[in-house]
Amino acid sequence: MQIKILIEEYMEDFKDNIKNFTIIDAFTKAESVIKKYSRIAVSVSGGKDSDIVVDLISSLDKDKKCRYVWFDTGIEYRATIKHLEYLENRYGITIERYRAIKPIPKTCKDDGQPFLNKFVSEMIDTLQRHNFKWEDKSYEELIQEYPKIKGAISWWTNHRECGSFKNSMFNISYNKYLKEFIIQNPPKFRISKKCCTYAKKKVSLKYIKDNNIECMVTGLRKSEGGIRSVKIKTCFDSGKDVASYRPLFWLSNEDEVEYIKIFDIKNSDCYTKYGMKRTGCAGCPYNRNLEKDLKVIEENEPLLYIACNAIFKDSYDYTRKYRDFCKKKKGDRT
Repeated sequence: MQIKILIEEYMEDFKDNIKNFTIIDAFTKAESVIKKYSRIAVSVSGGKDSDIVVDLISSLDKDKKCRYVWFDTGIEYRATIKHLEYLENRYGITIERYRAIKPIPKTCKDDGQPFLNKFVSEMIDTLQRHNFKWEDKSYEELIQEYPKIKGAISWWTNHRECGSFKNSMFNISYNKYLKEFIIQNPPKFRISKKCCTYAKKKVSLKYIKDNNIECMVTGLRKSEGGIRSVKIKTCFDSGKDVASYRPLFWLSNEDEVEYIKIFDIKNSDCYTKYGMKRTGCAGCPYNRNLEKDLKVIEENEPLLYIACNAIFKDSYDYTRKYRDFCKKKKGDRT
């Protein structure tokens, strides 16, 4: 009955906008998932998408069987921590705090810093661990020297640049001038995506195992793009050990804005006061708006700004050098 009331109210006010059906569909599917599973966990990040997920799931969870969990990466905005308390009070829920297997500061020190994006970091990490010489040789030549890292060599040589893989993120050419930049400026520090692995992926798997979770709910949306949007094709996967449900998967950016307006969603100070477009891990080098967000962090959370610059210093310097390289190359071509 709850879902019917929500939909009726929604349709009454917004029946002329066809985009509403995407939101209605999200409610309908969410209700069926909640009915199907007994042990459900909702991953809370404190971001915009996460806020909608909490609102949607809590409105349908009449039996209060859903759990809510926040994974502490070890480098978080004060605004996010404050927002978690707001969510608990507004929705009458408890958000469990679960620490990273290895906090981001320690992971970056022990295993390497992230650079550009997860896939690029993974490829460079693989090449570094095999003492790659950053040479511009063919796939056939390099695979003879490095037979155990076929995937990384394919990426480095653009070996997949054909058919459906042409111009895809699985080739180094996807990131303009990156190969030329690395050849001229080989990284002198370790690069890795393991900060994501230890602070997000592994801690999530541990939480699921420790609490016998049957279904994990996240705020992933297809329209966000990135490698996950390529790998993940639908809002629900039954999984081998645990089901994965993404209630916002089909929501566009416009749908998200509409949902926030209709249901009076209050986002964290990161958005409303700091003026950030998205949150995620504080100071993450993957951020396309890194320099802008670093200025925002410096103005609003100066201690966090100092921490970010200490943790990601090498990656920040290398990223800036790469971006300057790209600007110069583009300038030379005009």
